[in-house]
Amino acid sequence: MSGNTARNMLVQGSILAAAGFVTKIIGFLYRIPMANLLGNAGNGIYSVSFGIYNIALTLSSCSMPLAVSKLVSAREARDDHANARRVFADAVLFAAAAGGLAALVLFFGADALEALYHRPGLARPLRVLAPTTFVVALLGTFRGWFQGHGNMVPTAISQILEQIANAVVSVLAAWQLMRIYAADPQADAYGAAGGTLGTLAGAAVGLLFVVFLFVRSSRRPRLTAQPESHALIYRQLILTVIPVILSQTIYQIGYTLDDLTFGNVMAVKGFSDQAISSWQGVFNTQYNQLVNLPVAIATALAASTVPSIVSASVAGSRREAHRKITAVLKLNMAVAIPSAVGLSVLADPVMRLLFTGLGALEPLAARLLQTGSAAAVFYALSTITTAILQASNHMRTPVEHCAISLGIHVALVFGLLWFTDLGVYALVIGNVTFPLLVSVLNCRALTRKLGYHWRISRTFGVPLVSAALMGAVTWGSYHLVVLLLPRWLGVVVSVLASIAAYGCLILRLHCFADSQLLELPMGGRLLRLSRRIAS
Repeated sequence: MSGNTARNMLVQGSILAAAGFVTKIIGFLYRIPMANLLGNAGNGIYSVSFGIYNIALTLSSCSMPLAVSKLVSAREARDDHANARRVFADAVLFAAAAGGLAALVLFFGADALEALYHRPGLARPLRVLAPTTFVVALLGTFRGWFQGHGNMVPTAISQILEQIANAVVSVLAAWQLMRIYAADPQADAYGAAGGTLGTLAGAAVGLLFVVFLFVRSSRRPRLTAQPESHALIYRQLILTVIPVILSQTIYQIGYTLDDLTFGNVMAVKGFSDQAISSWQGVFNTQYNQLVNLPVAIATALAASTVPSIVSASVAGSRREAHRKITAVLKLNMAVAIPSAVGLSVLADPVMRLLFTGLGALEPLAARLLQTGSAAAVFYALSTITTAILQASNHMRTPVEHCAISLGIHVALVFGLLWFTDLGVYALVIGNVTFPLLVSVLNCRALTRKLGYHWRISRTFGVPLVSAALMGAVTWGSYHLVVLLLPRWLGVVVSVLASIAAYGCLILRLHCFADSQLLELPMGGRLLRLSRRIAS
């Protein structure tokens, strides 16, 4: 693998990862006032509606960026630009049909879903989310086109624009509807519907941006190969989409089955709808929002990995593909492991600082994060290994692994809810064990199917040791600062101290070889710093 190729892969991955991080930060900033506006019950309705929406989105369009990226990059690797464009045109039609069908089902099935989930008012946010599935289906296709050319910048910028529009509209709409319907018994549901309106607005802004870039930069390619038939393209598209849909759907079904199981079992045990919605709101909003931050970076790295691994496979270079896999796995774990440790150590002050409307549920939110922060590592690992396997033409393997893990997950969560008094902690246990099982099975498949040799100490050991030492710095610096200064300043100082400590440790313990450091953004500076620390 040439230095320029490796560097381009990691730079593009870093761009998308940075955009994912920025969008998550924006998400935190707007979800804080919105969560406080909606209250615990409103957050419960909002989170359940999003769980259902995510299934509809996965079935209709979530797989489009990866599928289009994979098919387009394979043709671009052969300089077959005309057929790459032909694939894209057919993918747009496919996405419009699938997204439109999902929108109709979600809109007209909203009342039935409200009854099934025992959530009064759930139909309102679902009907707002219905047209969003159509918009996002088209948006994902355009993003896949750019990603298939190894260009992550349009996706990155569109994600940021989408999240900004989402943030502004969500907060304003939730506030206005909560104010207008303040006297209505279902004011929480109207507020949740206002929050989901921002999702539609954000998707529309993102779509307009990528369409503008496509029109501006697109040129009709010169025909260099025999045009592929539409039937062949649709067949390849469907065969690529279905495994991705199935694996992602299983993930989303896991979330919504948890909501369904938790709500019904706790209702049978005699708990009120208000209490159940409040617990679900804490789990899905405060806990999951924080845990999903490092997972967003893993998802971005997965998206950037696919074209490069496809190109290596097309070229028949197994060694190059393995080196790319090693690079992205190391970077993935070097981000996810310290994130999980930091979330666990700072769980209590972060919850107090960010979510002022939790009230009596504040200690519960902190304990959930302390207990389940490891899920960030396993979701990040399962996401990246799934992308690697599917990019290497082992499309069914991650689907089988997800199905096995889901079966165990459902049985485990139901058993814990029914036979114990763990309550919402059962959801946290399931949230950790599900991606853990997928990760174990995927990692074994990488060895068996790709012949990949794991660098255990560098990929997992060094980040884990560095993160453990970083955790001690985090805890100590926070408690020292809050002796004299406000809690928020303690969080800021401890985070900065943690980043500095972890960065020095990861370089001092040589997680990345010199050649790998040079392939990272600002690689020359990192290499000089690494040598200075080691001397």
